[in-house]
Amino acid sequence: MNEDQFSAMLAIIVPPVIELITKNSNVDDAKAISRFYQSRLYQELSDEKSKLWHYGPMMLYTMYQDELLTGSYDYPEEA
Repeated sequence: MNEDQFSAMLAIIVPPVIELITKNSNVDDAKAISRFYQSRLYQELSDEKSKLWHYGPMMLYTMYQDELLTGSYDYPEEA
């Protein structure tokens, strides 16, 4: 996947995650966006080699919540 394709992929993946954060937390869009972009999860997600972009928005949201609560998250096992 080239850089443009990966950027397009992130543009599709990130908004639903942000929507889940705002829907399930008491924060507005701007704060949710800021917090997500500052997270370790987003740093890894933005690296194509991490392959986190394979996961759906709900799984990424769950991983983000784990990071907030515990400071870390586990990679889910593939079925």
